[in-house]
Amino acid sequence: MELSKAISLSLGDVEEPVITRYRLGLILHQLYSGKAYLGEKLDGLQKDHATHIEFDFRLHELEYSGILKAHPNFKSTTFRLLGRKGENAEEVVSSIDPFCYLSHLSAMSYHGLTNRLPVKMFVSSPAPKDWNAQAEARMRKDLGECYESYCENGMPRLTRPKLTKIGRTEIHCFNSIHWGAYTNVRGRVLRVSSIGRTFLDMLRNPELCGGMHHVLEIYQSYAVTYLPLIVDEIDRNGAPIDKVRAGYLLNERLGIQNDTVESWVQFAQRGGSRKLDASGEYLPVWSAKWCLSLNLD
Repeated sequence: MELSKAISLSLGDVEEPVITRYRLGLILHQLYSGKAYLGEKLDGLQKDHATHIEFDFRLHELEYSGILKAHPNFKSTTFRLLGRKGENAEEVVSSIDPFCYLSHLSAMSYHGLTNRLPVKMFVSSPAPKDWNAQAEARMRKDLGECYESYCENGMPRLTRPKLTKIGRTEIHCFNSIHWGAYTNVRGRVLRVSSIGRTFLDMLRNPELCGGMHHVLEIYQSYAVTYLPLIVDEIDRNGAPIDKVRAGYLLNERLGIQNDTVESWVQFAQRGGSRKLDASGEYLPVWSAKWCLSLNLD
């Protein structure tokens, strides 16, 4: 089998709606190192490692034949695949940034917690330093002992995309040290923050979740339904201020009696300036139990 045919067939195996330079480089590397596609030997392949020159040649060949087409929002790094229909912006984001996931108002909408349709797509991704560390770890896992030679030959690396817009969909990318707690959506190339993390994110960044009044509405409507997931996530991963805010909403505002929630009162700090709405102005209206400014206008 010719290498060009093996590359085309390999692209047909790709589940994502788009392919990045790194993913294409990985396919080329695997064909070179294995010298076969699904057990069928590749003709005339002598070298064990592809170079950036070979990569550029094959990419040009694929673009010329129409199999790949540069994505208009990521022209130098991402390509559309021939025959893929109905590009979904959420799946494109999940394809080009392997560490991001839908979050905040977009996650609320996905989980059916809000009837508001997000004007923007909200996604979370690790802070730059953490993202780069994750990318190197992923490449080492993908390439194994060939990692060093792959890089030395100038093959494409896993790089962070600039997420601002896909088609008409604007993207708000939230970078935080509080990364994680997402689920993979079955049957789709899509990741979304878990129910528990979504409720925690509402407290941390209500301005990205429709505002604190809307967050309060969601807690009033769904907190009892998802209480075990909410309490477990906040107890495990919430900062002291997150537990105080959640404690006020669940215990004092909604009247929920729960031993774990009650234990969070230990994190209340008298004489401080903590606010219920992290994004709002301070107001001199207090919860005496939770030592929290109830700054809802």
